[in-house]
Parts: sequence; structure tokens; C-alpha cells
Amino acid sequence: MTDETPHASEIQLNATGCSAAAGPEQTGRWGRDYSHAVRALRHRNFRLFFGGQTVSLVGTWMTRVATSWLVYRLTGSSLLLGTVSFVGQIPTFPLAPFAGVWVDRLDRRQVLIWTQTLAMLQSLMMAWLTLSKRINITEILVLSAFQGLVNAFDMPGRQAFMVQMVEDRGDLQNAIAINSSMVNAARLIGPSLAGLVIAASSEGWCFLIDGLSYIAVIISLLMMRVHVTQVRSRAASMFEQMREGWSYVARFAPVRTILLLFALLSLMGMPYMVLMPVFAGDVLHGGPHTLGFLMAAAGAGALVSALSLVLRRSVRGLTRMIAIAAIVFGGGLVAFGFSRWLWLSLVVLLFTGFGMMQGMTASNTVIQTLVPEDKRGRVMSYYMAAFVGMAPFGSLLAGSMANWIGAQRTVMVTGTCCIVGGLWFWSRLPGVRREIRPIYEQLGIIAPIPEEVEETGPN
Repeated sequence: MTDETPHASEIQLNATGCSAAAGPEQTGRWGRDYSHAVRALRHRNFRLFFGGQTVSLVGTWMTRVATSWLVYRLTGSSLLLGTVSFVGQIPTFPLAPFAGVWVDRLDRRQVLIWTQTLAMLQSLMMAWLTLSKRINITEILVLSAFQGLVNAFDMPGRQAFMVQMVEDRGDLQNAIAINSSMVNAARLIGPSLAGLVIAASSEGWCFLIDGLSYIAVIISLLMMRVHVTQVRSRAASMFEQMREGWSYVARFAPVRTILLLFALLSLMGMPYMVLMPVFAGDVLHGGPHTLGFLMAAAGAGALVSALSLVLRRSVRGLTRMIAIAAIVFGGGLVAFGFSRWLWLSLVVLLFTGFGMMQGMTASNTVIQTLVPEDKRGRVMSYYMAAFVGMAPFGSLLAGSMANWIGAQRTVMVTGTCCIVGGLWFWSRLPGVRREIRPIYEQLGIIAPIPEEVEETGPN
């Protein structure tokens, strides 16, 4: 059995960048066609991925909240919150380039099956130690480091595998946006459930639910029918392929500029999540349910952002949105640092989550659209190194700063840095767009400029 979508040769990219199969458009009740918003779900493999991940990601977000609260309950230290986050993310920084080469060489589906199985075992071990009341900070650090090792291979593999699930690159932007919506729907549900479960029993049940949820995504991967491409070169050494990937990233301004911005955002902005238990307990004088509300508010803003991108027909305009999103994200952090009221913090986090997810999804979409298939794994590994690899240093920095100047002043400082980064990216947009335009023209996303206009210029 094959996918239920038309063959790639029967699908053309129209002038707006939206893939459209032949046939009349179906309009909705209000006279508008929204079928483009779910076009990636026409692909059987992506539908399977969507179903499995929807279940698994709820458990993942429950574990994130439970781990933070467990560390804070055991130690009461914002520095150790940052340290646990550091050891859980630092493996991505040195290992991502090597992982990218392996992802380009191996069957990406098999890579994901192995990484998801190992992640399941890690969550079940956390559950057993916590429920048996044997857990201590050393074991949390070791198991977090193990999860980080798994993620170093899982994240570039997951990003590079996306194009194999949808096959038609015209549906790639929609697939990435739907995936972001799925992540953030889980981010909205997971922390709320975690707060309730922790308040009613213990963190261990969150870890157990997460471990069992991996079964859904493993089954979905096993059910997929994927055509493994044979174009990946094994003649070159790993270091030669790493150098080739680095050379592409360093010389191509659009990718280089996006990665520099997100390295800054990951270092200075993203670690605000590490300090959430401090805000919930010390600033807002709440408990695990308050932490769940704060995480859910940021998740709701991110979900709205992802849904707005699902409705987009094209990648056009996303580079400008990356700059705007960074400024909104930074502004939200500064405002969050000023707030001492729960209702105001929840409102501010809506905007913070919106800006964070808008920038993440837009940058991912632009890079995935531009990068050639034979370099996809390596380029996405550098994307994950910039985005996730810098986060552990940011977590350690945020924890140290919070110990020194307090959590509120910390997010004010880091938010200001994000605003400056967004303004810098905005200043680089003209050069970025000049290099993107030929690729967008080749893909049919934008119409070529007529030769006579290029020669004579505008009147």
C-alpha cells in the first residue's frame, strides 16, 4: 500500500508556495478554503507520526515539570535547577555535529526507534527510583545526562526525518507548523496534568506516565512505510562530512544568521523555564499547581502561535517574523520579571510563549525549506546545537544569576538581550533575502523577476 497523496510529479508549487493537487477547491461554510491548513495530514506516515507523538509529548511535558519540581523540593536551590538542566542538555553541544553525520548516513526511522526506546527506559527508571523513594540529586543528574545523550541523536534525526514523512516539500512548512501545534497542545495539557498529579501523589507517577507514553510513538514508527534514500555518501570520512556541513552553514548567510540569533536566544532567553519553580514558589507564593498554571500559560501562547503558522499558505514573510518574534519574546521576559501577581504573570507568559514558538517554528521552516537533502541531517544538527546546545550554558548562567541578583532581575536582563538580538537580525534582513530569493524562485515559492526589470530597474 502506498501513501494516499498524489505522486510528487502531479503536485506543483503555485506562486504562493502552497502545494495543490489538481481538482476544484472546497470552500468552508464562510466561503474560505482552509484545507491547506491540514494538507500535511494527507500523508499516511505523517498521520501516524502525529498520532503517536500526540500521546508521547503529553508525557514528556509532564516529566519536565515533575523533574523541575522534584529538584526544587529536594534541594530548594535555583543553582541546582540550572545544573540539572545543564547536564541534561550539554551532550547536544559536542555530539550534535557527529549525530548529524550519522543521521545523513543511516535510516532515520531506525535511529528514532532506538532513541525513543532508550528515552522510555530512562523515564521508567526515574519512575521506579521516585516511587520507591530512593531518588536523590545525584541520580537525577546521571539520568538527565543520559537523556541528553539520547536527545543529541533524536532531535536532528526527528527534524531530518520530517521531509521523508511528507515527501512533497510543498507540504513541509505545513507539517512543521502542525508538529509545533502538537508540541504546544501537549505543552498546554502536560504541565497542568503534572501539577494535579504531583499535588495528589508524587512526581514518580508523572515519570511512569511518560515512560508508557513512548509506546505510542514507537508503534507509529514501526507502522510507517518509508522509502530510504540511497544518496548518502559513505565514501567520505565522518570528519570530512562534518567539515562540509560546517562550511555550508558558515558560508550561507540565511542559515548562519538564523543560527546566530537562536544561539543567543537559547543562551539568554530559553532558560527562563528553569527558574519557573522559583517564580511559582518564592515570587508568587504558590505550589505545584501554580507552576502548572505558569507552564500552561506559556504553552497556550505557543499553541496560538503554532496554529497561526498552520494557517499560512507559504513560507514568504517568515524571515521578518523571526525578528519580530525575538523582540516579542524578549519583551515578554522583561515584563514577567516585573510581575508579582499571578494573573499578570499568566497574561505576560501568553506573549512570551507566542514569541518563543513563532521564532522557533519560523526559523525551522525557513532552514528546512532552503537546505539540500544530502546535507539536511548535518545542518539540522547545527540548528539543534545552536538551539539546544547553548541552552545548558544558559541554564547554568540563569541559575547563577538568580542566586546573585534574584530570579526577577535575571529574566529582565536576559529578556533585554533577546530584544537586542531581534533588532540585530532585523538589520541583516536585506542581505538574507537577497540570498534566499534564487532558491525560493527555483522552488516556485515566488515568481522570478523578469529579465527586463533586472536590466533596467524600476522606473
